[in-house]
Amino acid sequence: MINVFQPALGAEELEAVRRVFESNWPGKGKITDQFEVEFARHLGTDRELVHSTSCCTEGLFQAMTLLGIGPGDEVVLPSISFVGAANAIMASGAQPVFCDVDGASLNCTADTIESCITARTRAVLILHYGGVPCDMEAIGGLLARRRLLLIEDNACSVASRFRGNACGSFGDISVWSFDSMKGLVTGDGGMIWCRTADLAKRAEQLLYLGLGNKSGFGKTVNTRWWEFEVTECGRRGILNDIASAIGIEQLKKLPRFLARRKQIHEFYDGELSSISWLTCPPQIPDSSISSYYFYWVQARSQHRDRLATYLRENGVYTTFRYFPLHRVPFYGATKSLQNAERAAEETLCLPLHPSLSCDDLEHVVTSIRRFDPGETFR
Repeated sequence: MINVFQPALGAEELEAVRRVFESNWPGKGKITDQFEVEFARHLGTDRELVHSTSCCTEGLFQAMTLLGIGPGDEVVLPSISFVGAANAIMASGAQPVFCDVDGASLNCTADTIESCITARTRAVLILHYGGVPCDMEAIGGLLARRRLLLIEDNACSVASRFRGNACGSFGDISVWSFDSMKGLVTGDGGMIWCRTADLAKRAEQLLYLGLGNKSGFGKTVNTRWWEFEVTECGRRGILNDIASAIGIEQLKKLPRFLARRKQIHEFYDGELSSISWLTCPPQIPDSSISSYYFYWVQARSQHRDRLATYLRENGVYTTFRYFPLHRVPFYGATKSLQNAERAAEETLCLPLHPSLSCDDLEHVVTSIRRFDPGETFR
């Protein structure tokens, strides 16, 4: 089966893990510190603003606490987003308010966000869908005028840029994912970036049980080093040196991964754009650099579902990311969002990862061409 997502791990990652084993310390230590330093360099930001975490979702949960979001507040986010984002909002006691997306890019826009803003809105949580940046100029301007906080979910956009600036540098807090499906893989894990040093310092403490500077678990050596202080209720959301060792090697390979992802994206464009019943993603704006995390096609729902089944029967696994959150009863949304609902019925994400061979890609596009959709799409 040709997978939608697949990590690209090699001898370098295995050797890095071996060195961690030889050090006899697999927990959080010097290797994790190095990973944080190098990821901050990758972003072009200060190291003190960046901390690793156990996963992107943990970073989102921490963001709610760090920004003081809680009962009575509303947080606007696109309905086409990961369930972890909505869960983080709900767990804080705030209410997720789902906005629609652009029908082609599947990104939220300043207009779709603004239509959901009320007097209770505290923050906006955006996702750069498929690694293509949202229009941060328009969104940033809107949030500045309305004095709202911004949280960036960069699970899809580990190397994306808007007008030369890294995605993740626009918000008050930003998070990244390194799970086994992402563009940079550590198995599980993530990063969190905070705009200010004070916020980042608090994040560091919250990620390790709320322990303060005087704690023996920290770097300060006290007379009674086994004593500790707790500044506030934190969780244990840290990364370890095994995952970080893998992450350091993956970060070295990231430019090569991105080049291959771009090749695959362009190959699909060239091979599929002439199929009349299929719609390919819109062109990436000149202002943006994508991480090429998703490649999605759209077709009428009766064709899309049959195509997905046909491809699976022919050894090609596909999916749709992400099922609209406003259609999940648990979150209590009742409104209709036309573009998000249409995307859920018509969109299919094709295999896109650096491990795809040329033969794999030929099989994917040949299988799509052989599929008979029946009636003409357009």
